[in-house]
Amino acid sequence: MEEKYELLEHVHKDATMAVYTLKKLMTELKDKDNHIKGTLEEILHKYEKYATESKEILEKNGIHAAEENGMAKMMSAMGIKKEVNDDNSDASMASMLIQGISMGSLEMEKKRKDYHGKMSKENEKLAKNFCTFQQHAISELKKYL
Repeated sequence: MEEKYELLEHVHKDATMAVYTLKKLMTELKDKDNHIKGTLEEILHKYEKYATESKEILEKNGIHAAEENGMAKMMSAMGIKKEVNDDNSDASMASMLIQGISMGSLEMEKKRKDYHGKMSKENEKLAKNFCTFQQHAISELKKYL
């Protein structure tokens, strides 16, 4: 893969993993009385937008948009199930998501610096907007702590 698309592939992987994780969490919370569900849906829709947008750009340029491997997804699903079973309070769910998004956001910021100037302005802007969105999602989730 050309270096100028690598950051975009990272955006796609992070966004698709977040979509998977949020859908699993929402399934686990389906019959529970959590107030955080509306916020989770909003965050999910944004991640879906970034997953779709990054995939379209990659495929338009002849690059297969890869997702995280099955092991990462399985570990995520198991972690969510355990967390929900241990404590499904809004504060606990928000804390779990803040930790995950923070780790992803930190990695994405590092990658943005590594790839700065090596990609198109359009792709750089998408990655920057993705990072900004992640910070906003963390702020929204902090309201439940």
